[in-house]
Amino acid sequence: MQISYLGWASFKIAGEGITLIVDPFDPQIVGLPWKNQEADVVCVSHQHKDHNYVAGVKGARLVIGSPGEYEVGGVRIFGMLSYHDDKQGQERGFNTMYRIELEEFSVAYLGDLGHKLTQEQVEDLGSIDVLILPVGGKYTINYETAAEVVAQLQPSIVIPSHYQVEGVKISEIDPVDKFLEEMGGEVKRVGELKLSQKGQLPEETEVYIVKS
Repeated sequence: MQISYLGWASFKIAGEGITLIVDPFDPQIVGLPWKNQEADVVCVSHQHKDHNYVAGVKGARLVIGSPGEYEVGGVRIFGMLSYHDDKQGQERGFNTMYRIELEEFSVAYLGDLGHKLTQEQVEDLGSIDVLILPVGGKYTINYETAAEVVAQLQPSIVIPSHYQVEGVKISEIDPVDKFLEEMGGEVKRVGELKLSQKGQLPEETEVYIVKS
């Protein structure tokens, strides 16, 4: 399995014979470049333009944008209801979190989560190998709450997303450094995360920055 970062909150998750893209973004809204992609499956956490640029992905057999259970090409996907704010969606609406089971790995993609997880959500997400979650605050959980969510789920690997970098036009978002300081420990920086067997997973949670 390979996970590559497309920028903002979008990632490409690929296994043998199958490719998924989560939350493709409109470059005019975000300010970062978007190179048209090809994928078999697109998962959209919510219908904001910085997360639902489905037109930028070609060849998709399945586009998922709501909670439910899905299976395609040997990949199992579970969409789970959450909120884009900490007021049960009253400010920014709903958000779909995804548990993606690809080959022997489980990946949780939390989209624009706006609150700490409930115990039921923790149980529904289950054991997680790779957790991708927002850390920039303002429109999502901030770096402190993100660290709490990591503690709730206890994944092997954490990949932060939705943070300020040069070129992003969306204001008042924190850079990733605050989350890294909150988590502490060593940070690994890679161009792409590659996993071939469970034995590669660390015993203690590690934070990876995947470069776009």
